[in-house]
Amino acid sequence: MTPLHEFLLNYCYTRDPRCDVPCQGSPAPLPPSPARPPRLTPPGSRPRRQLSPREPGEKDADGSSEVIINSRAHRGGGAGGGRRGEIKGGGGGVGRREPPSRSPAGSMAPAALPLLPVLLLPPLLLVLGQPVLGAPGQGAGTWSRFARLPYPQDQLFLHDTFPDGFLWGAGSAAYQTEGGWRQGGKGASVWDTFAHRPATPPGSVPPGPAGGDVASDSYNNLFRDVEGLRRLGVSHYRFSLAWARLLPNGTTPLNPAGLAHYRRLLGRLRELGVEPVVTLYHWDLPQGLQDAFGGWASPVLPQLFRDYAELCFRHFGGQVRYWLTMDNPYVVAWHGYGTGRLPPGVQGGPRLGYRAAHHLLQAHAKVWHLYNDHFRPTQRGKVSIALSSHWIKPQRMTEKDIKECQKSLDFVLGWFAKPIFIDGDYPESMRSNLSSLLPEFSEVEKKYIKGTADFFALSFGATLSFQLLDSHMKFQQLESISLRQLLYWISSEYDNPQIFIVENSWFVSGSTKRDDAKYIYYLKKFIMETLKAIRYDGVNVFGYTVWSLLDGFEWHRGYSIRRGLFYVDFQSHDKKLMPKSSVLFYQKLIEKNGFPPLPENQPIEGILPCGFAWGIVDNYIQVDTTPAQFLDSNVYVWDVHQTKKLIKVDGVLTAKRKRHCVDFAAVRLQISLLQEMHVTHFHFSLKWSLILPLGNLSLINHTLVHYYQCFASELLRVNITPVVALWQPMAENQELPVSLAKCGAWENPETVQAFVEYAKFCFTSLGDHVKFWITMNEPSVKNLTYTAGHNLLKAHAKAWHLYDKEFRRSQKGKISIALQADWVEPACPFSRNDQEVADRILEFDIGWLAEPIFGNGDYPQVMRAWLHRRNSVDLYNFHLPYFSEDEKKLIQGSFDFFALSHYTTTLVGWEKEDALKYDHYLEVQMINDITWLHSPSRAAVVPWGLRKLLKWVKSKYGDVPVYVMANGIDDGQNMVYDKLRVYYIQNYINEALKAYTLDNVNLQGYFVYSFNDKTAPKYGLYSYTANQYEPKPSMKHYREIIDKNGFPGPETPELLCQEEIASCPECHFFRTRKSLLAFISFVFVAFIVTIFFITYYSKRVERRYK
Repeated sequence: MTPLHEFLLNYCYTRDPRCDVPCQGSPAPLPPSPARPPRLTPPGSRPRRQLSPREPGEKDADGSSEVIINSRAHRGGGAGGGRRGEIKGGGGGVGRREPPSRSPAGSMAPAALPLLPVLLLPPLLLVLGQPVLGAPGQGAGTWSRFARLPYPQDQLFLHDTFPDGFLWGAGSAAYQTEGGWRQGGKGASVWDTFAHRPATPPGSVPPGPAGGDVASDSYNNLFRDVEGLRRLGVSHYRFSLAWARLLPNGTTPLNPAGLAHYRRLLGRLRELGVEPVVTLYHWDLPQGLQDAFGGWASPVLPQLFRDYAELCFRHFGGQVRYWLTMDNPYVVAWHGYGTGRLPPGVQGGPRLGYRAAHHLLQAHAKVWHLYNDHFRPTQRGKVSIALSSHWIKPQRMTEKDIKECQKSLDFVLGWFAKPIFIDGDYPESMRSNLSSLLPEFSEVEKKYIKGTADFFALSFGATLSFQLLDSHMKFQQLESISLRQLLYWISSEYDNPQIFIVENSWFVSGSTKRDDAKYIYYLKKFIMETLKAIRYDGVNVFGYTVWSLLDGFEWHRGYSIRRGLFYVDFQSHDKKLMPKSSVLFYQKLIEKNGFPPLPENQPIEGILPCGFAWGIVDNYIQVDTTPAQFLDSNVYVWDVHQTKKLIKVDGVLTAKRKRHCVDFAAVRLQISLLQEMHVTHFHFSLKWSLILPLGNLSLINHTLVHYYQCFASELLRVNITPVVALWQPMAENQELPVSLAKCGAWENPETVQAFVEYAKFCFTSLGDHVKFWITMNEPSVKNLTYTAGHNLLKAHAKAWHLYDKEFRRSQKGKISIALQADWVEPACPFSRNDQEVADRILEFDIGWLAEPIFGNGDYPQVMRAWLHRRNSVDLYNFHLPYFSEDEKKLIQGSFDFFALSHYTTTLVGWEKEDALKYDHYLEVQMINDITWLHSPSRAAVVPWGLRKLLKWVKSKYGDVPVYVMANGIDDGQNMVYDKLRVYYIQNYINEALKAYTLDNVNLQGYFVYSFNDKTAPKYGLYSYTANQYEPKPSMKHYREIIDKNGFPGPETPELLCQEEIASCPECHFFRTRKSLLAFISFVFVAFIVTIFFITYYSKRVERRYK
């Protein structure tokens, strides 16, 4: 295996390790039908191994429904806002265990207890409901069944393989790819005529798109296409016969050139051991039949189709085991003869559309009986019809809306599936709603049509979904792309048939060339959902066909989109096939027969080091400086006779007493909640704009400063280390004093000196209580100009040197900057272009502020080179300032640790796929992996991104101490989403443990964002309702991890940390009150001495009198 393939393998199967253990207890695959023909195994291929979005909410400009997440969206909004960070440091709790060394501390054995729900998922899903079998309408239970499945376990990526012998293939259609429309005696089809219509005047029906005259030119490049199949390693190839190439007029005489062409194709497939799956009719009806009889609107067509099928069975049947009579009769009938959107373009309305469908069903049945009666005994093949469907979900989970969803599927899929697979007649919902519009089947016809399919051939994807589905057939419900739920519905509705997915994929823009990341992630989603349908739901799927083998003419979309695995340059003469990234993805997936679990996907056991900082973050602590009643010097009397109220006595005052921290009730409440969490560190930010309202020392809010002093001292009293940020950008004025904000904010160099003065004041006022400082917390690079960033770096460096020179020796603290650092992953990791884009984004997002501090004292070279290139081609100038040599020395090394806030991971690519999600400045396309879990705000849950980020920091900046300052996710209004936070915390911490244990990252702390919903709505570990704080399950889960110091297993050494054995949480009370302790000791000694002398002299007096 080449290094490229090894890299691809690791990427395809390890980059989304959300199901952290192999799913156990999966049901055994349903056995194939005894009549199923044997699979032809390609020479040299390996035998199959035995075993095992997000719903689209909004449509893209291209009609798809992909949602792109902006990972840099900030919590606070506005200029300078960012997700809130936190830091860790200092000692841990009593009895913390420590591994003997960092490398061997963790093992690859799964942590059993926290992942029990995942282990139990497959049997649990089976208990919740296998497909019910029998009568039509039973599929209506699908929506309620999937609404009850455990969250988020059911939505985790399933690392497993498909059943042994599963069929993997690719497909194409004759008119889309063959071309050669006038070659070899081929006759015209309705699509040829439709595409060649002349331009029409304004206001009339527009002509069809440019057609398939040449398309991919597969007619002249047969061996080219088959070579692509060989490269993929597929087991089957679905293609269609061009009716007009074999019978130019639709009936005899036979065209020898057409016959020879398909014989060559079948012969080459047989040489490679690739099973042909042949479609007799894929929309390209001979124009002669349309002209002579009116096409499928005529009752003559079923017999003519039977005659054509007989010819194909006689000439090709010895080499074909899987036949499909026709593809997607819904589109042919409804849009060919009803709406006229597609060829032959007859706008006959619903009545003609239903009549055409009636004839299509009769034609299919005739062909099935023909094969069953005359060819099956010798050819031993199978015959079915390729039915296409959408998926629909209810607006609300009400009985009425579910019935409307069931009706929608009846009107599209059930229209053809129920007559064939159930009882020979149309769905009752169609009969009751359409009355006389729907033709009638006689009893004889019903019996003739019933059972005319040997398997259920399903087409699902971009051809129908969100494209050709008539809006009236949605019945005001929501269209979706859940293949898994559709498969379950089919299994329930049609007596658990064997299902062969004969067409499935999505599409990319017509301008996309080789790196088709969007296509890959849709493919990944559909295949994963198929695997879940097999393993979790017991659906009998035995094959999968990706659409399509190569780019071609995409029907009503023309050449504006691409759906092929292989790229075709339609402007070139030879139409050479070039593999896209999706070829590598699909090739490896076939080779591994799915998504097998790998060690990288598994959680590890182990614990974190002694003194590890377990923390929680609050953007800004709740400040309530309302004076206590004990500070009121006025005297009151109680009017017990009349008003029953206190009455102030004028002119009478009592002596005022000094303020005490106990006077602040809000402090006590917050401290008690933090104690309940068992955290060792608490991170919050000061409000510069409130402490120094004028931006200088001329006006100081002493009350607020005293509040912060009390809060920090009370944290220390209960053995929680305060981690304090001097400044954190927020929406309003970037949380700067108004005078500074109005004078240019960080664009103004004077803000630098103002920040240094503010920092000095804070170090002086709070330094006795705070030993863990952050100069700036999550400055948002998204909202920074290069000049503002330049000044911000200088301000940080000056504050750091100020602390280092004037305060470190006496206060013995540490100080650094905290940067937001979401991971950026190349959408196609085997694409050099995508990797370059990812590296560039990391330097602009993180390296911009990190490299001067933790690196060489200057901005990343990638930034300077990129901006130089942009400045040479753009009309405007992006000026990245330069540091003087003295400034470089000042900034370089101004840190004690690397603090980062991490929330999610973003995929990026270089191919411009969607203009709405393309950054022209950095030339980057944001991509979404729709198999990832997403929060209610659409933030992606990607635990492995944290580990990759930590490794990246270590590789760039060495063995610097690292603190994950903030890591968290929102939960929405529904508390069920707190289960997602439980999963999030569990798996992100485990990835952090991997970074520490396996990658030797010097990880010192981890903080969860955020403390409570009052200060950070939807992100808190405590909910806040009606002035009450309630712990969420995620808080209790985090507390359990803290108490265990990670994920200890049976073999994890239980060594007590030496410094913690002697630690005493209560001792801090005395250490911080030495003067009081000395005074109490003096009083106590004086009291003892006094008692002694009193006793002594009393006895002497008694003896004297005696």
